[in-house]
Amino acid sequence: MLKIYVFSTLFAAYSFYTVLIYLTGTKETAPTNISFDSKAQEGKKIYQQYNCASCHQLYGLGGYLGPELTTDYSNPERGPLLMRAFLENGGQRMPNFHFSKEQIDCIMSYLRYVDATAVSYKNPYRNGY
Repeated sequence: MLKIYVFSTLFAAYSFYTVLIYLTGTKETAPTNISFDSKAQEGKKIYQQYNCASCHQLYGLGGYLGPELTTDYSNPERGPLLMRAFLENGGQRMPNFHFSKEQIDCIMSYLRYVDATAVSYKNPYRNGY
């Protein structure tokens, strides 16, 4: 009988905690200073079309050959200039896809949107945990 009581108590506590985390974890919204406009949408399509996720990560998901790009747009050591240079010319491990200027602008717009929406990714201790 004691085992059933302990199991029931632990199960109820776990269920309550799961619901609490689920409800409080979905309250965060995307910043309003940047929108997912048509240029960013086109950049996302290009990112998917060229299978950039096979080498790069966004929000911790993707390949490991290239750098994690989630917060590179606002990274003072990398930033949009370096990202644009790689998109225009390729690199040692990154092929030159011969993107047009419009395609590069769209990809940069998408990566700027990703960076702006990575609030919790940039600061995982925002709630003091």
